Amino acid sequence: MIGITLTTDQIRSAPIEVRQWIEHEVIAALDLAAPAAPSLKPVQTAHLVACSMQEAAAVLSQIGGMGPAVNVFFEFARPTISFGTPPVMSLRLIDILHHTKLESIEQVMESLEAINQALARIRHDVSTKFCGFDSEGHCFVAPETQASIAQLWQSVIAAHQGAARENAAQEL
Repeated sequence: MIGITLTTDQIRSAPIEVRQWIEHEVIAALDLAAPAAPSLKPVQTAHLVACSMQEAAAVLSQIGGMGPAVNVFFEFARPTISFGTPPVMSLRLIDILHHTKLESIEQVMESLEAINQALARIRHDVSTKFCGFDSEGHCFVAPETQASIAQLWQSVIAAHQGAARENAAQEL
């Protein structure tokens, strides 16, 4: 038998697949009635839609006054695993909570609901969903939506850097 010690920071910075495997192994070792293998099957993905960058920007515009929702929205710019048919991108709600520094999963869920509602208003279709969930604490979005948000994030950063350079040049 070989033992390995990992720091909290090492675990947090590990790829999501590794973190999920570690979580499963710890639960199994503690005999907390974990399933035989971690199940990543989405339960609520029937009405997930792929958002273009323009739709993602429109959603951002609608939730712009809600700081927590904006932070949660940009969590979807992070690279993550894709699986299933049709493919979906999977994020753990606990990771979203950790990265956004919100106080509870309920705040994360409220933010996700605000995002879902914003997309439903934009599409004029209440059955449209930005994201879905499973019973194991995972959140799912379409790969195209993840790519659109990542592209939007890059454009926001580029605009911010351009404005900062312009301000610095004016101060000289």
